[in-house]
Amino acid sequence: MLIVELSFTSVSEERMAALPRHRENILRLHREGKVFAAGPLADRSGALLIFSVERDELDRILADDPYFRSEGCTIASIRRWTPMLGVA
Repeated sequence: MLIVELSFTSVSEERMAALPRHRENILRLHREGKVFAAGPLADRSGALLIFSVERDELDRILADDPYFRSEGCTIASIRRWTPMLGVA
C-alpha cells in the first residue's frame, strides 16, 4: 500500500473547482479496490489517501486527476506502508 499525504496551502478557486470530479474519481477507485481509505485531516491542512496499487499506477492516477496539480494542493509525501493490523 502507498500513503499519499497532501498539504493544502490555500483555498484556491482552481482546487475547489476540481474537487467534485476528484471525489467522484476517488469513490470510483475505492469501488475498484484501488483506494483503501481517504479523507482530510481534522484541521483541514491536508489529507491522507491510502492506495492499494503499485507505484507506476499511482503515478498515473495522480497525473490524471487535476486536483492533485491544482493551486493550493501539494503532494507532501508518498510512502510505502505495510499494515500489521486492521486490513484483511
